[in-house]
Amino acid sequence: MKIGIVCYPTFGGSGVVATEFGMALADKGHEVHFITYNQPVRLDFFTHNLHFHEVLLEEYPLFQYQPYELALSSKMVEIVEKHQLEVLHVHYAIPHAYAAFMAKKMLLEKGIHIKVVTTLHGTDITLVGSHPTYKTAVEFSINNSDVVTSVSNSLKEDTLRLFNITNDIKVIYNFIDTEKYDKANQTECKRAGIALPEERIVTHVSNFRPVKRTEDVIKVFNEIQKEIPSKLLMVGDGVDRSKTELLVKELGIEDKVLFLGNSNEVAKILCYSDLFLLPSKTESFGLAALEAMAASTAVISTNTGGLPEVNIHGKTGYLSTIGDISDMAKNAITILKDDETLDTFKHNAKEHTKLFSLENILPVYEDIYQSCYVKN
Repeated sequence: MKIGIVCYPTFGGSGVVATEFGMALADKGHEVHFITYNQPVRLDFFTHNLHFHEVLLEEYPLFQYQPYELALSSKMVEIVEKHQLEVLHVHYAIPHAYAAFMAKKMLLEKGIHIKVVTTLHGTDITLVGSHPTYKTAVEFSINNSDVVTSVSNSLKEDTLRLFNITNDIKVIYNFIDTEKYDKANQTECKRAGIALPEERIVTHVSNFRPVKRTEDVIKVFNEIQKEIPSKLLMVGDGVDRSKTELLVKELGIEDKVLFLGNSNEVAKILCYSDLFLLPSKTESFGLAALEAMAASTAVISTNTGGLPEVNIHGKTGYLSTIGDISDMAKNAITILKDDETLDTFKHNAKEHTKLFSLENILPVYEDIYQSCYVKN
């Protein structure tokens, strides 16, 4: 099939999922067209079935803020018409679902029928989308999509609670390409370059927004390193990075914490890890935790949003209430204190990711696309 994918081209979870999902579709022989304002950060063009179409914004003195939705809708119309796309899959409700609806209406006037699949990822619903400024448009866009999916049961429940939704919402979990993490573990994992043999390696990956509570990561790790020799890898960048680095200095643990910035090599980094910390205020799914688990890493996380659907308490790691530094540190030490316990949690984490494998999730979306095509 010929599929258009619209996403944010960033290191955030929705952009990563959409990009890797599109590459997986291309590997299976589908023709995939990405439509967004920059090339997605993880997009790999080593296949002839992948295409990228940039949405350009013209500078006009009249506009204080450039109307991206109009440019995106127009670009969708152009690409659907030019490449005869059969379905548009938009990730994130704002502004993609709304722009897709407008594109669909413009195409209809040309006698072209295009189906729109909208995937809800989290903050497009729970934080931004529910704001009175956007709520009406988001609600309209969801109800007028041909198919709506949500990455967790928790997010579906939030959507139904926050909006007046008349459309059906299908829960389809985010996926993980387990083979990529297997390969990293087998060929590229050189722990000696990061830590001493007796040290444990703890990791955090995020965009360092306030919702990720990166200072809590440092506080939890500080308690861990008092009991267990260990190093902390902080992967990512964002508005909270400077104050997170400042806290590391205040605690005097600069020699134990490495800030690695944004990276396209997350699988390689995670293969070093024994434990992953995710003390977020909210997570609609917890893709970062799932990636860590695919690399055989135990997880300490909060119990918010979709995280309990990913991180199984007492099996793949532990769940704590938001801000409970003491409990998270205690649970982390329980996992890390001896090799046998750690190995059990790491094994369980890896096994649990099979539920979210690409082989399980991709056919579900292919069936959805096919149903849209048949309806046309």
